Amino acid sequence: MNLLDAMRYLAALEQHRHFGRAALACHITQPALSNALRALESELGTSIVRRGRQYEGLTPEGERVLASARRMLHEQELLRQDLASSAGQPQGVLTLGAVPTAVPVAAQFAVWLRRNHPGLRVVLRGLSSPAIEAGLENLAVDLALGYTGRPDAQARSLQIRPQYEEHYFAVRREPPADEPVPAPAAGLSLGAPLRWADLAHQPLLLLTPEMHNRSIIDAAFESAAVAPPAAIETDSVLALITAVQTGPFSAVLPGALLRTLAPQAPVTVHPLVEPELRTPIGFMSLGSSRPSRALEAAQALAASVEWLAHLKTQTGAWPA
Repeated sequence: MNLLDAMRYLAALEQHRHFGRAALACHITQPALSNALRALESELGTSIVRRGRQYEGLTPEGERVLASARRMLHEQELLRQDLASSAGQPQGVLTLGAVPTAVPVAAQFAVWLRRNHPGLRVVLRGLSSPAIEAGLENLAVDLALGYTGRPDAQARSLQIRPQYEEHYFAVRREPPADEPVPAPAAGLSLGAPLRWADLAHQPLLLLTPEMHNRSIIDAAFESAAVAPPAAIETDSVLALITAVQTGPFSAVLPGALLRTLAPQAPVTVHPLVEPELRTPIGFMSLGSSRPSRALEAAQALAASVEWLAHLKTQTGAWPA
């Protein structure tokens, strides 16, 4: 039995939570993955995986093995990158996490990083804030772009690099449509500022309550002494953006998402005031862990004058 391979299969199984998808991610057959995990259980003399008709999670002993597996795989990747890299030429994999509203910025960052360092492979994953914080701590995520002001983020030993502040906008289809059919192309336009309270009686598209962006928006409405109900809730930023461009709804979007709207979308963008909300977004990494060569390269880019200047054109009050 190859111990490192078995540990890699275990980590993949916990990530995908499905035997078939884990096997596919590891480029092996499902029986081969299952046999390797059974061999690992036999080697360690304990049950690791709770099995039923489908994957049901890990046993308490399995959770301990998984923690060791992640440390072993992390050290293996560090060693591989050290041996393969030369000065200024890092080689290896960087797993980059991002909260859904920051994924467009993270995608641009991945492009810049790969352009500067062709030997790197970037794996970009859209994750919730709790999943990011847990992923950094258990070494499943190397670097993450998210909400740095969350109490859980502050409580962990994370290294934080501020990037930008989220500004918030009401996005509305103009003129209002009774049917979810695209209107003649009018293009994005900037409307007059709106108060958060002005949205109280409009049909709203909102992210689902468990998402951190939703808690920020709910707090803004609460400070404006209104509690508008959602007409449609979704955990998908793509669904939110699609719906606001095709139906008679309003949505609250951060500035970084405005560029994802179609250029011909018949919508008007209104800066939101009273309160004028600003939420810090930054890169986070585990401060207590030795950085890989890939992470060092990413941290250098995140702090570079060129990248920070580019960010100002993508995430400010109104895209130029």
